[in-house]
Amino acid sequence: MPSEKKISSASDCISFMQAGCELKKVRPNSRIYNRFFTLDPDLQALRWEPSKKDLDKAKLDISAIKEIRLGKNTETFRNNGLADQISEDCALSVIHGENYESLDLVANSADVANIWVSGLRYLVSRSKQPLDLMESSYDTPRFAWLKTVFDAADVDGNGIMLEDTSVELIKKLNPTLKESKIRLKFKEIQKSKEKLTTRVTKEEFCEAFSELCTRPEVYFLLVQISKNKEYLDANDLMLFLEAEQGVAHITEEMCLDIIRRYELSEEGRLKGFLAIDGFTQYLLSPECDIFDPEHKKIVQDMTQPLSHYYINASHNTYLIEDQLRGPADINGYVRALKMSCRSIELDVCDGPDNEPIICNRNNMTSPLAFRNVIEVINKLAFFASEYPLILCLGNHCSLQQQKVVVQHMKRIFGNKLYTEAPLPSEVYLPSPEKLKMKIIVKGKKLPCDQDILQGEVTDEDEEAEISRRLSEDFSREPKLIWLCRELSDLVSLCKSVQYKDFETSMKFQNYWEMCSFSEAEASRIANEYPEDFVNYNKKFLSRVYPSAMRIDSSNLNPQDFWNCGCQIVAMNYQTPGPMMDLHTGWFLQNGGCGYVLRPSVMRDEVSYFSANTKGIVPGVSPQVLHVKIISGQNFPKPKGACAKGDVIDPYVCIEIHGIPADCTEQRTKTVQQNSDNPIFDESFEFQINLPELAMIRFVVLDDDYIGDEFIGQYTIPLECLQPGYRHIPLRSFVGDIMEHVTLFVHIAITNRSGGGKAQKRSLSVRIGKKAREYTMLRNTGLKIIDDIFKLAVHPLREATDMRENMQNAMVSVKELCGLPPIASLKQCILTLSSRLVSSDNAPSVTLCMKDTFPYLEPLGTVPDVQKKVLAAYDLMIQESRVLIETADITHDKIVQCQKAGMEFHEELHNLGTKEGLKGRKLSKAIESFAWNITVLKGQGDLLKNAKNEALENMKQIQLACLSCGLSKTGSGHADAKSKRCLEAIQEKDTSDENGRL
Repeated sequence: MPSEKKISSASDCISFMQAGCELKKVRPNSRIYNRFFTLDPDLQALRWEPSKKDLDKAKLDISAIKEIRLGKNTETFRNNGLADQISEDCALSVIHGENYESLDLVANSADVANIWVSGLRYLVSRSKQPLDLMESSYDTPRFAWLKTVFDAADVDGNGIMLEDTSVELIKKLNPTLKESKIRLKFKEIQKSKEKLTTRVTKEEFCEAFSELCTRPEVYFLLVQISKNKEYLDANDLMLFLEAEQGVAHITEEMCLDIIRRYELSEEGRLKGFLAIDGFTQYLLSPECDIFDPEHKKIVQDMTQPLSHYYINASHNTYLIEDQLRGPADINGYVRALKMSCRSIELDVCDGPDNEPIICNRNNMTSPLAFRNVIEVINKLAFFASEYPLILCLGNHCSLQQQKVVVQHMKRIFGNKLYTEAPLPSEVYLPSPEKLKMKIIVKGKKLPCDQDILQGEVTDEDEEAEISRRLSEDFSREPKLIWLCRELSDLVSLCKSVQYKDFETSMKFQNYWEMCSFSEAEASRIANEYPEDFVNYNKKFLSRVYPSAMRIDSSNLNPQDFWNCGCQIVAMNYQTPGPMMDLHTGWFLQNGGCGYVLRPSVMRDEVSYFSANTKGIVPGVSPQVLHVKIISGQNFPKPKGACAKGDVIDPYVCIEIHGIPADCTEQRTKTVQQNSDNPIFDESFEFQINLPELAMIRFVVLDDDYIGDEFIGQYTIPLECLQPGYRHIPLRSFVGDIMEHVTLFVHIAITNRSGGGKAQKRSLSVRIGKKAREYTMLRNTGLKIIDDIFKLAVHPLREATDMRENMQNAMVSVKELCGLPPIASLKQCILTLSSRLVSSDNAPSVTLCMKDTFPYLEPLGTVPDVQKKVLAAYDLMIQESRVLIETADITHDKIVQCQKAGMEFHEELHNLGTKEGLKGRKLSKAIESFAWNITVLKGQGDLLKNAKNEALENMKQIQLACLSCGLSKTGSGHADAKSKRCLEAIQEKDTSDENGRL
């Protein structure tokens, strides 16, 4: 059977539109009608039927069309009661006439919507030139290149080639294609031409290549960003990288360099254009990876105390199978250390010939010599990371062999061993920076005040829990074991102690002492005392290990304990699956060094955070993650699937992991029987309340599975996402990257304040003043303190209003430009400039710098529709100006209140007691105080970030106006002034830019 013909050129779109299809017509009164739309054979008008109007009136002339918008980006869609039921990716609007009226349509699939949008845009842009479409299809840069490829392989110069040679040639150009698929395509072409010979002509070769190697979704994107050409020039690429991909400081030379590296044709490389095949290669390259390259380096502050970081940790590192039957294996250590693991476990027992061994105490068959293991550790300790390595020592040796353990460690590790006694004058642990290249031993310690050579200590916590569970005697006293002074002296910063309760710990625990919690105990504490757990972990290290009942070595969910600030959550590296995916994905960030700095709300000495929070975290601005799953490439059959053809029915799940309020998942529809290039074209939105703790896991599954449904996955921290069009390299079940297996997506993060980079755009949906939620301060019940906090109420409201007013003004401009909230201001200016430039390329407005702010002034008369847009633009500049000019004063007031409040921090207990508060009431007062300090710090930071964002926006608008030709040409006053404001930015000849745009 012939496969469905793919869209690979403008003429394919035109042919489809001339044949016509059913579209839903949406009216402002919420009514929706089914109509059959066609394009006239002479390409002059769009028609629909049935209609009550005359045939001549149920049409729209192509010449009257101003813009074609994809998505629900008109007043009709925004105000339609049924809009929520309409898919964003199936909606399109044709804007026509001088008053910019809209014809709003819904296609039955995103693919059909893309065909109409691309085809109409092509016609509108070409309406000024005569069209010879059949010619244009074979006259594109791509076909010129394919002909040269064919000619080079056609050694006889006869213009025909053996089918085998053609198949080899296409496979060489696109290695991901299956040979059977290429042969089938040639058979289809020959059958359609009723040919008997299997020899391939130049035209047939070009046709087969185009149909096999064109990804329609990439073609639609190319047409959209190239202003309806069949290729991109350097200017198109520059605008795409700046406005869509969020790349800062891009130059024309950088774009030409990309073209030279990725364009396949000699002509394209010389003339500086990128055709569809080169553009596809570029999008698939590491340069368009979804993982932000900045985070492949160490980007976090490494000088904070050790307790302020999540630490990559392994459980029973010596195992590569399950903990019940698995033998000890040196490769467990090799794998963990190569994956930047910074906390590994050694269970040491007495061995033969006075040589200690490491073994699984449930399976003593293949013990490892302790000496050999630590030689491997010494060799690989700092292979993947130079930050400290913690050795969790499970000591089950006699006193004699303990001394051998010490001798080996001192001899092999030498001065890497950290044995300095902790300073009682310090309050926190040293930083990873200070402990670089050091090995820290975690274990039991003899009392320092007793001058003894050996003594009894309680057994390791994990061992104790296992023996307690096995004997089911929970009241039993912990078992005592003997410990020699030499081994005790190797332990300095990580002395193991037993956990009793938080009150005891906060009073008596030293900063160099740490507790280990079983999974069950940590879960109970996390549910009952989430705030106390976070506060405890600000100062002390916590280790959480999997339940002894997990005899198959399955993994706990590390996120549950990271949410409470637990630093060392030990994972069974040998057991792949969703939990290990989360762990591996999380530690990709910060240069993959095995240490990740916790959010400031979990580190600040006085701050309020509960992992079980149901909504907004005080002082943190929620963000909205917009994900569009566009398509998949080369999906393999699930590994464990039973005998079933090669066909799969894939769908994609998007999981959000983070604090409970953020955890959710959504899925796409299933694409039937397509593993090569399934098109999903579905958009999703997720509100993220604590972005710094959020991760996204993309999972591809087979809906028609027998036995196994898993195809591939990729897990990434939200902070590491790059915006724009990205390919995601999928990993197999065991975590290996699969060659050529990708997921093509579009990512945008809106309302991003709070430390994100400028290019990760800060936008928002509009919040009216009445519905606006202000973060409220809490009453502590201590009058002197409450009076200070009351002074902050007005500045806090002012700060929220300034931020929200600017965001709302930006959203209004985007809506009037017909753009979605995820669009950038640069895209707004591009859209505006195309409306405000007349047919003779003269702009009807000009950039006018007033006090360094980019205002737009009309030159002569401007149509009413555009006046409305310019009024919204003025309001946006005005709101940005208010924010920029008054943010510092309001910020100072908030900071003053925070400082004044903090002066009472040490006195809280005494003040509470004086006021007669005790027990729960006193705890509540202290909690409310921490909440208020967190709100003040957070809102102050948000305001500061909003000001920086507003300044960046003004700069971007100004640059965009200059490059779109909206500034006066020549050395006019406004132009000179605008250039002075942008001295740091390399200027280009405005008239040249104008000509090219």
